[in-house]
Amino acid sequence: MSSVLALDNVTAGYVGDIDVLRSLSLTVEAGSITGLIGLNGAGKSTVMKAICGFLKPKAGRVVYQGNDITGLAPHHLSAHGIWYIPQESSLFPYMSVTENLRLPLEGLSRATGSPDRAEIDRRFADMLEKFPALRPKLKAQAGDLSGGQQKMVEFAKAWLMRPQLCLIDEPSIGLSPKIVEEVFGWIKLFAAEQMAILLVDHNVRRVIAMSQRIYVLSLGEITASGTPEDFQGNLHEQVKSWLGINF
Repeated sequence: MSSVLALDNVTAGYVGDIDVLRSLSLTVEAGSITGLIGLNGAGKSTVMKAICGFLKPKAGRVVYQGNDITGLAPHHLSAHGIWYIPQESSLFPYMSVTENLRLPLEGLSRATGSPDRAEIDRRFADMLEKFPALRPKLKAQAGDLSGGQQKMVEFAKAWLMRPQLCLIDEPSIGLSPKIVEEVFGWIKLFAAEQMAILLVDHNVRRVIAMSQRIYVLSLGEITASGTPEDFQGNLHEQVKSWLGINF
């Protein structure tokens, strides 16, 4: 498999000379799920922000499909085939579910000329087949939805955009077990469509089971990496020690 995304010795932080990420390197391969695990405060969300352009690295590069996109403004990501599903809701609460779903796709169409109106309508119909529970909610204000329903809209919106790379940050946090199962089902749906996925979630066991490659992040540095099989042996025991948890 070829690399869709590569972080090359990225150093980044928010205040002065305090570095949250230190010479961090990782890759996300085409058509695969790459998991990033670590304790709260390890720098996982900072990795996402550095990729998405919300935080420009002090050093190193973010390379997407062979092109340096370091510091690329977030609003340009969708035109490059990159989509970000954040931990917190990104929906406009006073707009309808339909408006929230169609807005980024129609914005992309105006900016690039693609997809056209017919393709947008086709994608919307396909999305409703994949997320049928949204049908009765299309006219509702997004802010009136439950947390689980809002998460569904976030994933449906990503599905409409057809990204080549999808960044998914803590998708199961704060949700009921039933909705969590649906969330991981949606991630499997994305992977089946050959999207490259960088997944961050506190459910370490699930991330390891779903990913083709896993990176362990501790205090801004990658301290281990491997396949799910690697995490069943000695490396598995090391990760438990680094994360300070049992799973």
